[in-house]
Amino acid sequence: MKHYCILFSVLCTNLGFSQIPNGYYNNATGNGYVLKTQLYNIINQQNDQGYSAIDGFFRNYDLDNYYENNNTILDIYSENPEGQDPYNFTPLNDECGNYSFEGDCYNKEHIIPKSVFNENSPMQGDAHHLLPTDGRVNGFRGNFPMGRVDNNNLASQSGISNPTQNGSKLGDNLNSGYSSGYSGTVFEPINEFKGDIARIHFYFATRYQNQVPNWSSYAMFNGTIDQVFNTAFLNILLEWHNLDPVSQKEIDRNNAIYYEHQGNRNPFVDHPEYVNAIWNTEEDTQAPTEPSNLVASNPTANSIDLNWNAATDNVGLIGYNIYKEGSFHSNVNTTSTTIIGLSPETNFCFTVVAIDSSNNSSAPSNEACETTTNGSTGTGNADLFFSEYMEGSSYNKALEISNFSGATINLSNYELKLSSNGSSTWNSYSYSFPNNASIENTEVYVIMHGSATVCTDVEDDLNNSITEFNGNDAVGLFKNGVLIDILGSLGDDSDYAKNITLVRNTDVVAGSSIFDINEWTIYDDTNTCDDLGSHTQTLDISQNKNPEIKFYPNPLTGNTVYVDVLEKVDLEIYDLTGKKVFNYSLNPGTNLLPINSLSSGIYIIQLHNISKSWTRKIIKP
Repeated sequence: MKHYCILFSVLCTNLGFSQIPNGYYNNATGNGYVLKTQLYNIINQQNDQGYSAIDGFFRNYDLDNYYENNNTILDIYSENPEGQDPYNFTPLNDECGNYSFEGDCYNKEHIIPKSVFNENSPMQGDAHHLLPTDGRVNGFRGNFPMGRVDNNNLASQSGISNPTQNGSKLGDNLNSGYSSGYSGTVFEPINEFKGDIARIHFYFATRYQNQVPNWSSYAMFNGTIDQVFNTAFLNILLEWHNLDPVSQKEIDRNNAIYYEHQGNRNPFVDHPEYVNAIWNTEEDTQAPTEPSNLVASNPTANSIDLNWNAATDNVGLIGYNIYKEGSFHSNVNTTSTTIIGLSPETNFCFTVVAIDSSNNSSAPSNEACETTTNGSTGTGNADLFFSEYMEGSSYNKALEISNFSGATINLSNYELKLSSNGSSTWNSYSYSFPNNASIENTEVYVIMHGSATVCTDVEDDLNNSITEFNGNDAVGLFKNGVLIDILGSLGDDSDYAKNITLVRNTDVVAGSSIFDINEWTIYDDTNTCDDLGSHTQTLDISQNKNPEIKFYPNPLTGNTVYVDVLEKVDLEIYDLTGKKVFNYSLNPGTNLLPINSLSSGIYIIQLHNISKSWTRKIIKP
């Protein structure tokens, strides 16, 4: 790691984005089965790609970037989330084919068996309920419904162990407790994927609600358009959904299906609270347990990280309220967050309260306190950002990340993601920093391709996946799942940095969720890396102050927003997927922007002239 030269400090705020399309669920306003029908009307317009297209989808989007992170097929019947997998499948090479034993090959499994709907379309090719699974285990499961297996009554079949090598099992349903009411044969996946399976069933029951009454011969279905499931199986699915929250894998897969494959979403991944709003409508008065082990850490001059252990609830959580100094600060749906905009050299105390889907509140967590730094060394910026990018010949590729926060930053809450060839989702690779990795104030962290041949004395880590970029691939820096800086633009496959090196300009003080090539110095000579491993930031505060820009009203109250500026600037509005939806030129004085074409939501506004650019956020109700 190398030291910086730093002269001045400026504070900047970064904005992340979600990948649920803006306004997608605007019409989901009801409750119970009314809500279910509203969701059906939203998701039933899918672009059926057919059954044969699923193989290609698996190869690109059902890869293990979450456990071993080795880009093998992520198979729920062989994945061991607590250790080494018993075997792995290579995309394409290990597609079935014939099989005799576990580990021979993988094929396509319909979570709702295809015999239920007679292999008809679009159910046959619907990616939301098709998963790549071990061929032998898929055959072992057969057409049996999902359920809770009685360990004293396991099924026996030649050529396979029961439970299987990762713990999935086949046998009589345990006819007691939450799974009472059915005693036939069922298949049970491991706990890690029970919520996934439940939400797939809820999707299927909603997407095909007008057809499921015709499929009542399937043990899980009761022949109705509303409840869809027999009560015994509904109770099992609700239990699994509530005990196994939505995972990042599910979120990424949902985005890939929507943006890259068939154009509709699983609403129960985007909004898990919809499950209980539809199928569990009895009044819930039981509060969640309180979050535990709240820890405040990684203070900078203006931010503090918070982490805590999840609360539990009898129905389902929808999020956590964060309290700062006893007053409500924000709401999140994760068990970690970063509080920004704090004053330097000040002690802050926080508590967290869990909220369930009936708006019941838990008791507060323990109080956690931390003191922000003074920012006297380093610029006291809000967070890390990219400071150099090398896309050279062959494997000469590198990324450099800088710390101007005023304090050492532990990298456990950060990750990098790669989106290839103009994809609109972060679906290619993800990179987690090594355990206990950190960046001291005024230093950098360099990640290089393992086969690089230039500047190999400055790397802090080698990784061949996240450096698999080719000049038209977006690379994102995320903190606690929120995008805080980006190279390139999501959904744009134009070559912005092919065979060149980019070095962040010395007057740039923080990252941004919108890429601006004007913030970078371009070196056209291939394999330029003289500055790699160090970064100089020389700031003139007067150059980085925002012009007198005023937006009002914000949040908006109608279809017009006023913008006051002192100089001529160009304005562009982006939605939270990064898509430009509006552009305008502003003259000095008061400008009136007609934005009646914008749907309700949050938007990012970027203003720029020849030498400078600024970012704002507006909210349209």
